[in-house]
Amino acid sequence: MTTHEYDVVVVGAGTAGCYAAATAARAGLDVVVVERKDESEAGHIACGDALKGADAFPDSIPKSQIQSSFTNTGVDHGRFELPQHDTVLDIPIPGELAVIDRWEYGRRIIEGASTAGAEFHYDTVVQAVLQDGARVTGVRGIRKGDPVTYEADVTVDAAGALSILQDKVDFENATFDTNVSYSQFCSAYREIVEVPEEVEWDDALVFKPTQRAAGYLWYFPRTSTTINAGLGFQMTEEPMKLVEDLRRDLQNRPEFRGAKVKDKLGAALPTRRPYDSAVAPGFVAVGDAAGHVNPTTGGGIAGAAYAGTYAAEAIVDAISGDGPTEAALWEYNERVMDHFGGRYAGLDVYNVLSTAVDVDDLMGLLAALPGEKLAEALYSGSTSMSFGLKLKSAVKSFGYWGTILDFYRTKQLAEELIDRYEAYPSDPSGLAAWQENRDSLMERVYETTGAEPKY
Repeated sequence: MTTHEYDVVVVGAGTAGCYAAATAARAGLDVVVVERKDESEAGHIACGDALKGADAFPDSIPKSQIQSSFTNTGVDHGRFELPQHDTVLDIPIPGELAVIDRWEYGRRIIEGASTAGAEFHYDTVVQAVLQDGARVTGVRGIRKGDPVTYEADVTVDAAGALSILQDKVDFENATFDTNVSYSQFCSAYREIVEVPEEVEWDDALVFKPTQRAAGYLWYFPRTSTTINAGLGFQMTEEPMKLVEDLRRDLQNRPEFRGAKVKDKLGAALPTRRPYDSAVAPGFVAVGDAAGHVNPTTGGGIAGAAYAGTYAAEAIVDAISGDGPTEAALWEYNERVMDHFGGRYAGLDVYNVLSTAVDVDDLMGLLAALPGEKLAEALYSGSTSMSFGLKLKSAVKSFGYWGTILDFYRTKQLAEELIDRYEAYPSDPSGLAAWQENRDSLMERVYETTGAEPKY
């Protein structure tokens, strides 16, 4: 068996893994990224291709490095198609938005991390985690058919949703979040489709609800003739026939007549709040492996980039100090919660609501809400309305007032939850008390919405 020694071993060459590797390598650490795919397939990941916050990426991989993958920077709004109500709702999307070629982007971030000094070992499947007491000390697997061991001061789990690494670690004496189940995730499928003529909505992200709650179809234009078309559903729901359901919708859209499918991929992604703690002695989880995704849209590229960066910066500080203890790595949790974790947890409350509301009532409510206020709710976790707007919405939404009341009460709880996250503890010793306080609020969320507990 071959044994390698590094300061940091990163498992997974996605966004979070590459930004973690680049950041740590630029700081002078010896870093290896182990990736199960071969070099030609690395970076080929199922994704909706929409990148929100394209103007504010960490500079450990310069934006100039990934700019070539930005195929459509003219998108400025979302287009919600509500066929049950014969309505199309346009809502603004705040911040810079781009639709990307995800495979090209994947290649560029791998190149960026390599340029920063990280090594890449492809064709490597991790099968076990090494542990000395509570501390993780590396991983073991198979590389190109041969057994291999990676010993490291810190192991970074960037292996995506439902990562097997977390099944292999004994977290009994750590704060690492183990309150994780398949029901908090979404199953998704997408195709890259070439259409013969330019679509009229190449400046929009198109969303369309499925016939059940907690699911939607999307059409995101990489270019005016290359469309990322996909759909997903919450794993709490009865399984959808993803390929058939997407194909049926494509066949019913005139703009897709004569279209050709260029690529197909499926994946699982978290539609849950970020992990309460994503650190353990010698171990951190980043990106999808730690729930760093907007739970209402599935968007996770920017969050993953920052999570990888924050994790690596904490690792650098820990290794140069007293070692990668849980307490030394804790600053990573704090920075995630402060930057986007609290906001994502607030947005997750709306996901909880969607599992308990009749889909027709939910669509009627969306059709009645002002677009700019819906945008605030989707992207900030909170919103407000003037009296005039409330009155206008109330008249327009006659028949959905019960749902509006549920939504309003849920909105108040989401805002209160965001406040709780602003009090996230500064060290591991405060986590249990903070969780108890947060969970008491979540009990009110379940009582208000009538939803089954998610956590």
